[in-house]
Amino acid sequence: MQNELSPKTKKLLVLILIVGCFFSTLNQTLLNVALSELMQIFQVTPVTIQWLATGFMLVNGVLVPITAYLMKRFSTRQIFMSSMVFLFIGSVLAACAQNFGMLLAGRMIQAAGAGIILPLMMTVIVYLYPAEQRGAIMGKMGFAIIFAPAIAPTVGGFILEYLSWRYLFIMMIPISAAIIVLALKYMINIEEGSKLSLDLTSVLYSTIGFGAVLYGFSSAGSRGWGDWLVLTSIIVGIVSIALFSRRMLASAQPLLNLRVFSYKMFTMTSIINITITILMYADLILLPIYLQDGRGFNAFEAGLILLPAAIINAFLSPVTGKLFDRFGAKPLFLIGTALIALSMLLVIDLSTTMSVPYLIIRTIVLRVGLTFITMPLNTAALNALPRELASHGSAVNNTVRQLAGAIGTAVIITIYTMQLSHVDITANDGFATAAGNTYIWMLGLAILSIIIALFVPNKVEKSNSSVE
Repeated sequence: MQNELSPKTKKLLVLILIVGCFFSTLNQTLLNVALSELMQIFQVTPVTIQWLATGFMLVNGVLVPITAYLMKRFSTRQIFMSSMVFLFIGSVLAACAQNFGMLLAGRMIQAAGAGIILPLMMTVIVYLYPAEQRGAIMGKMGFAIIFAPAIAPTVGGFILEYLSWRYLFIMMIPISAAIIVLALKYMINIEEGSKLSLDLTSVLYSTIGFGAVLYGFSSAGSRGWGDWLVLTSIIVGIVSIALFSRRMLASAQPLLNLRVFSYKMFTMTSIINITITILMYADLILLPIYLQDGRGFNAFEAGLILLPAAIINAFLSPVTGKLFDRFGAKPLFLIGTALIALSMLLVIDLSTTMSVPYLIIRTIVLRVGLTFITMPLNTAALNALPRELASHGSAVNNTVRQLAGAIGTAVIITIYTMQLSHVDITANDGFATAAGNTYIWMLGLAILSIIIALFVPNKVEKSNSSVE
């Protein structure tokens, strides 16, 4: 199919996917800055309001493992259109919400659309472009994956400061509608759907497993690690994932083909994916907490401090994609992990007197490091696989990201909460000290990622074999 499409058609298809993925990813993190305000508006507790974030991750965590099946069962056009329709309907419902239940329902529907768009996008690239061209294309897609969450605090803060929380959802309505119109006219099928039977037992295992683990770790920050519901959820989730994995390895046509881990490059990139995702999501939460609680900035001001790094991030992403095609994965991974470790080192002694320009430069260092890793990581992982495993590889990749994001965020918040118990929180210095001490733990994780990157293969062994 890839040889039948003209370069212009390919570019148009990729553009539609990037735009759809950008706004889906932006929508996922846009609400974080509004949680405190929404808690007051709907008069709910922190445990309840966090479901706007936890629920989103839960739906994603449940959907992502079955995306490989969905991409085989339905056509590319059907899947993309469905994801955008879910985003549209969820946005309308949330924008009109009169109570918290209605808002949460809209948020969950949005998540149903967002869950499949990223693995779909990566799989399409594997089918459209040969391995030696994927780095540059994936670099452009990094605009959606890295830039969207980076500017979310700024966009969300601006909307809250000058408009209303409803506009966080209202803005998504015309955007998703426009993408649907574009897709109706220009989206073509990379693969036609085929009738496949769905292994319901595997779906049950994956739904319970990934859903329970995500819920348990996401709830730990508010309920505590010793809470019976948290512990039960994590244990049930781990057991279900183990049963799911055993079934996948024994199946001739698995729902999610875990044999992708037999490829060393895929396995190594997955491990780095875990560490980097934890650091990225943890920083997106921890630094704004420090800026607002420790320095007294409002959400919009905190977002503005993070904006320069996001802009540089956007311009660099296509560049690192081209560097990947020229030099390969390992040099980029080593540079990226080193820069990320440096960015963590620069904030282990946070204080209320640390200058804003210093914080901006530090965040730029972090974002440049992430740019050197995020999309090259995905490209290297998928390049290591035969093309018939592309949909499974992208689904596994995104399952790993969802788990790492939820688990890592919960662990970092727990560490930060423990640090707060040892400082005077009546003074702003207390919040700064607690955040700085938490960054020491994150520095350790960043150093671990450097060590792992040293063992990444220099070259990927090409495989033309099929793995059923």
